[in-house]
Amino acid sequence: MHTLTLLAATSGDVTKAGKAIGLALGVGLGALGAGVGIGNIFGSMIQSVARQPELRGELQGIQWLGFALTEAVVFYGLLGSILAYVLV
Repeated sequence: MHTLTLLAATSGDVTKAGKAIGLALGVGLGALGAGVGIGNIFGSMIQSVARQPELRGELQGIQWLGFALTEAVVFYGLLGSILAYVLV
């Protein structure tokens, strides 16, 4: 609450401060979730290849697909946060 009050005092508008905090939280949480997901994907890939090295070629395509889909979450969070900031 102290940060919101400080931002409101400097900008003069509580709504703008709240929207800026919402934008930062949306992008930050989207990036955090994607980081955890990508780490999980690559960690599982390393374990799988260590157990069955002959399946590396088959697993690699699935790994990159999962990486791309998980990385898209960051862009959805960014886009959603920007839309909420502009439209609300």
